[in-house]
Amino acid sequence: MSAAAGLPLRVTEAGDGDRAHWQAYTDAHPEASFCHRWEWRALMAEQWRHRPVYLIARRGQAVCGVLPLAHMRTRLFGSQLVSLPFCVYGGPIADDPAALAALDEAAQTRAQACGAGHLEYRNRRRLHPDWPASDLYAAFEKPLLGDEQANLLAIPRKQRAMVRKGMAGGLSAAIEDADSFHPVYADNVHRHGTPAMPRSWFRALQTSFGEDCDVLMVRDPAGQAVSAVMSFWHRGTAMPYYAGDLPVARALAANDFKYWRLMVHALGRGCTRFDFGRSKVDTGPWHFKRNWGFEPQPLAYEYRLITRSSVPQNNPNNPRYRLLIDTWRRLPRPLVDWLGPRIVRGLG
Repeated sequence: MSAAAGLPLRVTEAGDGDRAHWQAYTDAHPEASFCHRWEWRALMAEQWRHRPVYLIARRGQAVCGVLPLAHMRTRLFGSQLVSLPFCVYGGPIADDPAALAALDEAAQTRAQACGAGHLEYRNRRRLHPDWPASDLYAAFEKPLLGDEQANLLAIPRKQRAMVRKGMAGGLSAAIEDADSFHPVYADNVHRHGTPAMPRSWFRALQTSFGEDCDVLMVRDPAGQAVSAVMSFWHRGTAMPYYAGDLPVARALAANDFKYWRLMVHALGRGCTRFDFGRSKVDTGPWHFKRNWGFEPQPLAYEYRLITRSSVPQNNPNNPRYRLLIDTWRRLPRPLVDWLGPRIVRGLG
């Protein structure tokens, strides 16, 4: 038992002076994710104008828990306190139930004070069985094998054939940057009827995370960009996070080739796990990942309802948005490129 175990708990809002303590704690905690990193705090404020509320629990001088939150308030989607917007994971991490309870209490107090309709935790596992939860998303993750050939053979036969098609078709893959990534990504999300994040967001991610964030670009034999993925790197895990491709990519098998080359890149970086990211249950991306041999792992997104009466449904699966999605697809690209960031900042 540590010397601090018997000291009273206190929870405060972390400021710039707490960065080193926060990062040391999350570096050591087994349940800390890439989304618990301190860099997200400035990204929330500077890129999206959401107020970060980073709670840190201590006994004496020893940190015993953290909870990264951001207050989102927009005209379209109202007020909400979320851990963490634009992140697939989040929620509190703590040394013990008492520290977790203290972080919960502080978060709920701040949610009420800022007029949030709800408090949201994006957990990997349920922490509060009595809170309403969403079963919309599943994550996909599995170990990487020791060498390139073993990983190729581990891909199910039909999907492995698509990888080989990409190899035979003269596709190439290389590490590039956010500027080359954005046009491919933006074209993809426009075709799906959803607003794109601005180029500045992807530049900021690369600036903030440095070598822990990169872009893999796939080009056809003529050098045309056809598919791309921006990945994060954390504790020996590859995390493809944002992706896009052009319509021609399907015929070229560029999407499968892209993720295979990313696995090879991950091996070169010494990674031992591949986190294929989250997907909405029973959608195209969800089935694509299963076809690669990944099994879905339900994510536990939990909600403490403050003034809301139900869990929010701000996602493309909501039937009320179908007409808006169809309309968005038909809007000209210059308009959606301008309007999209103003909408997406409230979706998180």
